[in-house]
Amino acid sequence: MTSLPFPLAEEPDAVTAERGRKLFAGEVDFLKGVVAMSGLPPDDRLEVCFAGRSNVGKSTLINALTGRKALARASNTPGRTQEINYFTLGEEYYLVDLPGYGYANAPLPVVEKWQRLLKQYLSGRQSLRRAFVLIDARHGVKPVDEEIMALLDSAAVAFQTVLTKTDKVKEKDRERVLDQVRGKLAKHPAAFPELITTSSEKGWGIATLRAVIAGLV
Repeated sequence: MTSLPFPLAEEPDAVTAERGRKLFAGEVDFLKGVVAMSGLPPDDRLEVCFAGRSNVGKSTLINALTGRKALARASNTPGRTQEINYFTLGEEYYLVDLPGYGYANAPLPVVEKWQRLLKQYLSGRQSLRRAFVLIDARHGVKPVDEEIMALLDSAAVAFQTVLTKTDKVKEKDRERVLDQVRGKLAKHPAAFPELITTSSEKGWGIATLRAVIAGLV
């Protein structure tokens, strides 16, 4: 039997899960919001970033990972996050919440400015170990997601796809969505060959994602 391309990441064993839990149970603080490349902190520690369409649930996922309800500001208004938001995770990591892309409730010049910053960051950050591209499980991969994936390909930045809001999709429909996502990812050489499915509301996949990040050291 042929194994599926881009299988779901396996749940971590007890030791690996505990390593991830301890990492995210430690000190996590908001460092700064960056509006220009000149404002980026020194690239003196490993960095992981979260990218996704506006309102895909980036801030909510970061809050779920860290167990802090309001660390990252979640909003029901698409495009509210207009900065690259940096968080320190212990002494070894930066967690980075990128501006949502695709749609924003803001004037066009503002949108263009922060979309340009997003592309500059993804192309030029040497300490960026992995990007997590968040895909709403209700909708699958959209053309604007593929644009970011193509940018990550060209920047040679490995990215791993994380499906959000999986609890909002009926079980019988999940395989169809996963098939669509797998088909799209097959075109992108920088795509890491495992998917993670999550629900911030239900806690699904949170331990797995924590363990993956902890394993990047």
